Amino acid sequence: MKTVIPAWEVPAVPVAGSAARFPVRRIYCVGRNYAEHAREMGGHPEREPPFFFMKPAEAVVTDGRMAYPPMTADLQHEVELVVALGRGGRDISAAGALECVFGYAVGLDMTRRDVQAELKAKGRSWEMGKAFDQSAPISAIAPAARIGHPDRGAIGLKVNSQPRQHGDLADMIWPVADIIARLSGYVTLQPGDLIFTGTPAGVGKVERGDRLEGAVEGVGELSVAIA
Repeated sequence: MKTVIPAWEVPAVPVAGSAARFPVRRIYCVGRNYAEHAREMGGHPEREPPFFFMKPAEAVVTDGRMAYPPMTADLQHEVELVVALGRGGRDISAAGALECVFGYAVGLDMTRRDVQAELKAKGRSWEMGKAFDQSAPISAIAPAARIGHPDRGAIGLKVNSQPRQHGDLADMIWPVADIIARLSGYVTLQPGDLIFTGTPAGVGKVERGDRLEGAVEGVGELSVAIA
């Protein structure tokens, strides 16, 4: 295809055990999908279903280094299980949703919390608190054909070797199949889409020079240095 400006390289994520990479089409994120995190953010999980927001595909970080972003004094971590879709569709049933999954990864939904809070207080979209450059560090994707579909197991994060977040995938308000089904009611999901599935309690501030180490049992590990 001839383009009027130079075409950009498609963002891609390594795949564990393969020289091939996973091309990223879009990044969807689920808000408040763990009850304790919903409460620490002032929500009521028993009354509020998870909601969705997006990050640009170019936000993925795969080399273990993230630059501290501008326009914030309160950068915060949120460790998450990430779902990588190999198939898509519209109005996908929960019963068939896992057939769309290529694999899983460990991700960080990095957040400019002060920006998010200010925009929330003004009743405005808080996209700039979430959807900024390098805001989605991610590990290599573990294919579901190898690891299955994890629905329980520890998820956690350490900052400079100190535990910050800890939970279990079984604590999700909406499990992966339900997330896919619900999201596909809003948009037609596509191969290459990533879904960050929400974070457990314990989110907090990070500084330049910090090292973040995230892990999801049975999926993988992620190490990121904040520069």
